[in-house]
This record gives sequence, structure tokens and C-alpha cells, in this order.
Amino acid sequence: MSTISPVVTRFAPSPTGWLHVGNLRAALFNWLIARQNGGTFILRLDDTDPERSREEYADGIRADLEWLGLTWDREERQSARVGAYAAAADALRSAGRLYEAFETPTELDLKRKKQLNMGLPPVYDRAALALSAGDRDRLRAERGGHWRFLLDRERIEWPDLILGDISIDAASVSDPVLIRQDGQVLYTFASSVDDVEMGVTHIVRGADHVTNTATQIQIMAALGRAGPPAFAHHSLLTGPQGEALSKRLGTLSLRDLRAGGIEPMAVLSLMARLGSSDPVELAMTHADLIAGFDVTHFGPAPTKFDEADLRPLTARYLSQLPLTAVADHVAAAGVPAHLAEAFWHAVRGNVTTRAEIADWAKVVLEGAEALVDPEDADFVAAAMALLPDPPYGPATWATWTDAVKAATGRKGGALFRPLRRAVTGRDRGPEMVDVMAILQTRPRLPTGA
Repeated sequence: MSTISPVVTRFAPSPTGWLHVGNLRAALFNWLIARQNGGTFILRLDDTDPERSREEYADGIRADLEWLGLTWDREERQSARVGAYAAAADALRSAGRLYEAFETPTELDLKRKKQLNMGLPPVYDRAALALSAGDRDRLRAERGGHWRFLLDRERIEWPDLILGDISIDAASVSDPVLIRQDGQVLYTFASSVDDVEMGVTHIVRGADHVTNTATQIQIMAALGRAGPPAFAHHSLLTGPQGEALSKRLGTLSLRDLRAGGIEPMAVLSLMARLGSSDPVELAMTHADLIAGFDVTHFGPAPTKFDEADLRPLTARYLSQLPLTAVADHVAAAGVPAHLAEAFWHAVRGNVTTRAEIADWAKVVLEGAEALVDPEDADFVAAAMALLPDPPYGPATWATWTDAVKAATGRKGGALFRPLRRAVTGRDRGPEMVDVMAILQTRPRLPTGA
């Protein structure tokens, strides 16, 4: 009886900087695929570079994923798997697939330039394979060596879930360096070993990894994997004008979006559809995201990302939340419990971030300083004389405006706009009938009004 292997995906960031919106696509897509299939999502920290990896960044990666609700089923650290990489390297050496080379970066650069001048592709010439044992011993003593994987020079093909059928001639690719002169295992090797040993079934990552994928398919096969994972290479993000996004562009780090009041579901809703044939739709829950995701709907074209698109999504998300979801923020703003439900009903369609809850609470509890145009000063003064002292209620707005209309003859916008500005100190906002019902104090007219 045949069985279907359980789905296993992974997100493998390097803890060398803060997570950025570009990193998020790989994390989200792999998480969604795992959750759609009842599978396992692994957070795998690529921390084999001791000089650049920092625990501060590892903590930041976890905090960002937790903020987004992208929970992982287990965490792995590549720095803890050095023994596994050493064993895999020994196996490849025994199989004749890992060989030592000794060229310096300068020598390799000269070779590449010579090949290009001759109209040849800049592919490593495998000169190290012709060295005698004595030559290798001498060079190892002089400068030390690095280790390259011996590619089978044949076509490497796979059906990419986003890019379609991919075919790369391995003869056009240099044998990849897997282990540096100082012994550090490089990404191409460590990732391949981990994907084999952890049973990863699906890998979604950026289109800049396509050549890596070709070589890793051969490495995984050499390590004994029967068939490659399912691969999907998503397009790279650009800015709104098509400009490149820097990985370390601070304003696009997830921690800065969080600090700016952007809601997690706004970020996830945009990134789960951006670059696909499906329209961007606000998802209120992770279950909605999972149900509406299809990785095959994404295309290869560069995808424009505009941070400004996150703000209306955040506002729409907040407008649909019940009081229970923001109760802590409402209470922290000083709104008493008996007013909380009516307060949130009044203002939730007019806050773009949770921080603005406190701004509206101040209007309701302390009153706003009226905004009064000079030509409306006499009208507003007359209107305020007709406004009784609180407490107010659901009928206050209609009763007051009717009285003002009768006394002044104003109607429509000439009546309502100056009164809104006088009560809230703003040109727009919640329905005034709702604001007046919970207003705790009289508006403050400017000095001399």
C-alpha cells in the first residue's frame, strides 16, 4: 500500500538582521502550505556564520513570527548540526562527489575574466581535479583548501509550482563551494543536508535561488534522497516605482511596521495575495488566509510593494473588531467600562491604528478644543448657548441641531459641519449622534470665541 508523506515545510532565515517584508513571503507561503495540509512548519535558523549571526536577531525573528501568528512546530539551529554536516561531507567525499580546491579569490577572478574575454561562460574549470596528491599536500600546507561539489553535467529539471517547468544545464554552472577554507559550511550544503534529514517536502523561496535549487537537487540525490522536494520560487518584491528593496531597509522591517501600528492581519492579507491572480482581500483570521491561499496562482513578474497599502487594510480590520478584541486599549485610554461598548461602536470606523483609540477617548472624556472658522464664530457661539450640560444621550444630537436650525435658519452642511468641528475639533469622524451620546463634557470654545 502506498502512503503519502506528511507535508513538511521550513523557513530558514539567517539571524544577521531584522526580518523584512521580503523575507516574510517565504515564511508565510511555507507556513500556509503546512497548515493547509496538516503538516509541520519548521523554523530553522541559518546561524552557521558566527561573525554575523546575533542572538538579538534570532530573538527578533521569533518575536516577528509570533506577532504575525505564524507559529512553528519546532525550531532547529544549524549551528547545533555541525556534526551532521561533517558526516554528510565525509559521505560525499567517499562517493567522489566532494573535492578539495585551492584557488584564491584573486585567482578565481582572473580565470573568470579570461573565460569571459574568450567568450566562454565563467564556469570553474575543475583544475583541482588534475592535481597530484603531492600538489594537494603542498597547497594545503601553503594556503589551505575549500571543498566543491562535483556536479553531474546534465540537465537538471523540475516542475516549479510558480515558474513552471525549469531546466538548467549543469555544465553552465560552476561546481558549488560547500565548505570554505576556514571550515564553515555554506548555505547550499547545510540547507541540502537539513532538507534531506528533516524530510522537507515543499520549499518556497525567492526566484534568486533558482540556480541554488538546481545544484541542491543534485546534492540531495547524492545524499540519498529519492526525489527532490516540491519547489516554488516566488518573484522578488520591488518598491512602488519598481525600485529594488534592500533587505535591511529599516522602514520595511516587520518590527518597524509593528511599531507603526500596522495590524498583523493587514500584513498577512496583503502578502498572501500580492503578486497572484487573486485580488487582495482582508482576512480577519488565519483560517481565512489558509482557505484562500493557492501558491500556483502566483506569477514570475516582479511584485510591487507599497507600504501605504497596509494602512487602509489596518483601518478596515480594526473597524470589524468587536470590543473584546480591543478592550485592553479602550480601558488603557481611560474609557470607563459602562461606556466602552458605545465608545467602540462610535469610533471603530475612524481609527487607522490602535493608538488612535486614545485620541478619540480624549475627545469623549475631556472634550476637544473647538475648531471654528471666523465666519462661523457667531453661529457656533449661538449654538453652544443652546447646548445643555451633560449627561447627554442618543437623542441629544438631533434635539440640539433641531434647536440650532430653528434659531439660526442654517441647514445641511452649513449647519452640521461647523457643529462637528466645534464638538470634536475635527473635520471628519464618527457619526455625531454616537459621539454626542457618550460625550462627557461640553466642548471648549477657543479663547475669545
